[in-house]
Parts: sequence; C-alpha cells; structure tokens
Amino acid sequence: MTMRDESGEAGIRRRIETLVEGIEAKDLGALERAYAPGVVSFDVEPPLAHVGVAAKLRNWAKVFAVFEKVTYELRDLTLTVGDGVAFGHGLGRLSGTLPGGAAAGGMWVRATFCFSRIDGEWLIVHDQVSVPFDLATGRGVTDLQP
Repeated sequence: MTMRDESGEAGIRRRIETLVEGIEAKDLGALERAYAPGVVSFDVEPPLAHVGVAAKLRNWAKVFAVFEKVTYELRDLTLTVGDGVAFGHGLGRLSGTLPGGAAAGGMWVRATFCFSRIDGEWLIVHDQVSVPFDLATGRGVTDLQP
C-alpha cells in the first residue's frame, strides 16, 4: 500500500471535492453518491457509530436543518492510495449562517476517510470525526486552530 496511485489519488480528491460541493449545496443526493451503502461513520454526534448510508444522510439532514447556508473547509488532506483501498486524514471545519443571519464559525475537527474502489468508483466506506479533549475536565476542546 506504499505505492502512490496518482490516478487513484486524483479520483479520491475529486470525490472529496464533490462531497464538499454537496455539503455546501445541502444536496443529500450528491452526498449519497459519495458513500458506500454500508458506510460506518464515527461522527461527533451520538451514537458511537452510524451504520449505513441512510444513517449518514440523517446526520447531514440534521446539519442542513440547523444552517441556512453551510460552508465546509477541509485542509491538510493527506492520502495513501492502494489498488482498491485508500485512506486520508485532514482537518475539517463546518460553519455557516444560521436562520436569521447569525454567523456560526464552527470548530476545527480531525477527519479521517477510508475509501474502497467499488465498481470502478472510490466510495467512502468509513469516516471518523473527532475533537481532542482535556484529560483533566473530560470536555472537548473546540477552540483549537490549525
């Protein structure tokens, strides 16, 4: 898995771009096409695991209900690509405008994506979003900047 597959990497980067475009357009159909049917998501919101594309889309629908306008930024994305599987990690921030016009700056989170090439397309089979936490308080640390 140490070989660099440029065409695979380009395909995955395009998949991530379309994912971001889907988020910002609040387009559940576009998001559905980015995920494998059995995707397992470890998101910041309970429960511990969201299994299946329908569960992942319910999470996105909740986000879209909160924001009037959504912005998603992914930075420092690093990918490792093999013949049929790949993984990547970076820092993500979901922000936007709330109903009524108030800006929500969001928080930076750690994001990990696992891909599988299914029927010739790179699909997300697993993702994980997390925030660091303070060992002394047990609380998430949400004000960190990259």
